[in-house]
Amino acid sequence: MLVVVGLGGNALLRRGQPLTAESQIQNVRRAAIALANLAQEHQLVVTHGNGPQVGLLALQAEAYPAVPPYPLDMLGAETEGLIGYLIEQELRNQLPDQAMVTLLTQIEVDPNDPAFQTPSKFIGPQYSKSEAQQLSAERGYTIAPDGKAYRRVVPSPKPKVILELSVIQQLVQAEILVICAGGGGIPVSRHRSGHLYGVEGVIDKDLATALLAIELEAEALLLLTDVEAVYTHWGQPTAQRIDQVSHTQLDPEAFAPGSIGPKIAAACQFVAQTGHPAGIGNLEQAVGILRGQGGTRIV
Repeated sequence: MLVVVGLGGNALLRRGQPLTAESQIQNVRRAAIALANLAQEHQLVVTHGNGPQVGLLALQAEAYPAVPPYPLDMLGAETEGLIGYLIEQELRNQLPDQAMVTLLTQIEVDPNDPAFQTPSKFIGPQYSKSEAQQLSAERGYTIAPDGKAYRRVVPSPKPKVILELSVIQQLVQAEILVICAGGGGIPVSRHRSGHLYGVEGVIDKDLATALLAIELEAEALLLLTDVEAVYTHWGQPTAQRIDQVSHTQLDPEAFAPGSIGPKIAAACQFVAQTGHPAGIGNLEQAVGILRGQGGTRIV
């Protein structure tokens, strides 16, 4: 069975952890073990988040004022290569006989997408309120609450066309494990002439993953993060876990827009268009979620 697996940024870097190379290597190793267990039974296409890494690169770039900071599409390409390299290396250690490849993936967006007027996508580390206010004043960042902390938000246009889709399809047909569309893919648009150019934004990784799964005609979609399942009224005394639910019974807008909401929207989109199930839950429960024995299953 072909399964598209989206690794959330929080699955690769736990909340509050420093953005050190060692932290990321340890977390990717943990993710690779979970993915390897899945790959024993199914063919995988893997995507991943990159919000913390993009934010860190942006901050590092500002420490060298002789060169203007690189735009977000370039930072996205850098992190897609970086994280893909780490995932592929650890997966090779777990699955030495499995052919695999990391593919930089451009995804076309509409330059007139209203998302460019209302930044909403979290990138970078968490800040206290005072740190966030200082960054907003000094660097012009748009800042929004993320739980009890604050983070930078940037435009998040909707994915329209996966430019490397035909290549990914050929790799899947050849039974190669593909790591692609990292961080939602590299956002690009077209001039009227047809020429491509990079866009200052970050595509939502879950919506990009759902689009990829639909186009590949995958038989299941897994969106893995650091929470065990979807809950209504999250963080409140009335919180209730959802084990299985129809996509018609879920309203993504009723959930947190910066965290679980996009995952629910992506899962519902996949289920509605393919009729196949989607699962949301903890990375370590990946096999159980696919079997309907953990996480939240959307049907």
